[in-house]
Amino acid sequence: MADRRPVLFFDSGVGGLSVLGPTTALLPQAPLVYVADSAGFPYGTKSEAEIAARVPALLGRLAERYDPRLIVIACNTASTIALQHVRAALDLPIVGTVPAIKPAAETSRTRTIGVLGTAATVRQPYVDDLAARFAGDCTVLRHGSAALVELAEAKLAGETIAPEVIANELDGLFHQPGGDRIDVIVNACTHFPLLEPEMRAVAPEGVQFVDGGPGIARRVAYLTRAQSWPADLPPGRAVFTARDQRADALAPTLARYGLSRIETL
Repeated sequence: MADRRPVLFFDSGVGGLSVLGPTTALLPQAPLVYVADSAGFPYGTKSEAEIAARVPALLGRLAERYDPRLIVIACNTASTIALQHVRAALDLPIVGTVPAIKPAAETSRTRTIGVLGTAATVRQPYVDDLAARFAGDCTVLRHGSAALVELAEAKLAGETIAPEVIANELDGLFHQPGGDRIDVIVNACTHFPLLEPEMRAVAPEGVQFVDGGPGIARRVAYLTRAQSWPADLPPGRAVFTARDQRADALAPTLARYGLSRIETL
């Protein structure tokens, strides 16, 4: 019998679509459940204690309801704070999302990289450790932006994004001492790759952007390599912890990612 258990992706909002996309490109046969914790959105402005308590409890409820074969925490903030708590609480594979500092350091020629995430992510000791381990010979500049998270949500809901607003957020990196030498930016929030075309348009020429999506996709493919998949792929589900007008406006975008059913937890 084919295994019909889904791969479950979890984020505070729609940022995790930047991880779901590359994963489904590798595993088009995978049943999907995508969960946006819209009732808790945004995570980047919350305390570590709030996230460490909320995420494991919510994922426990989701695991019970949807019986996933694997959970992807497609959120840098939730992963850097709560990943170990979730792994301790649930007896199934959990894949986290962490800033792609290693590939950024491997790519940078100027040895100056920017880490662009939420305020909660960029202040984490986990980021200090990644920088020390993989970018010890680099200057690593950080900037936390809550505005870019909101802008990504707005874009996917069909709203127009003003270029000067994007440029103002990137200035938080480029206007730091040494920021003019940045040649690689780590999108350390899964929302931010969704704005990469807009960011490329206003960033200095030659600046590259990297994120963890492709690496996570490869990890999911590896962990499920010996598993079977259903021959008749069920409709993908998008689950919101709170339903509002923004969630309904996202329906066309969600459908493009294979998520044709919308539910409320």
